Amino acid sequence: MLRTAALRTTRIRRVLVLCAAAVAAGALAAPGAQAAPSGQPAPGTVAPQVYAPPVGAQAGPAAAAERRHTGREIHRFLTWFYGEHGPTDSQREHFVSDFLKQKQADNPDHDVLLCAQNTPQSIEVGPVTVAQSAGFGWATVTAYWADGTTSTFTGYVALDSHPIELHDVVCAR
Repeated sequence: MLRTAALRTTRIRRVLVLCAAAVAAGALAAPGAQAAPSGQPAPGTVAPQVYAPPVGAQAGPAAAAERRHTGREIHRFLTWFYGEHGPTDSQREHFVSDFLKQKQADNPDHDVLLCAQNTPQSIEVGPVTVAQSAGFGWATVTAYWADGTTSTFTGYVALDSHPIELHDVVCAR
């Protein structure tokens, strides 16, 4: 478990260094120039805000800290992402990390985003914990099932992910 966390942290650091270099080089498009996800949210649902660095922000530790997602933003994202019955195909495509997509590919008979095989009746997102030093925010998500049972899992969001995305899910035992 510790080795997996160390490898994941190393990968994230490499990605952050590459992203910082791209921002410094001006290779990343402005938020208005980015394409919107192909699937629009259902009427009455709120799409998550896509966060971008402040205009004129310099790449570096101070600028990176300014662009980090807050607990409130993460809660809003997770609530939108999971909705009432789980994420849509479009959300799964555009708002999930490559790490989590690979985890799903490795477990085709199990929905790793919901830690289940069925569609829940409803979903509730708990309070968010943010660990600036770890670079992640997370919340416990509770799924309510048709048979009256509940299940819980933890959804993790990288604080520096732009656009914001679900990075990992850990199922409760």
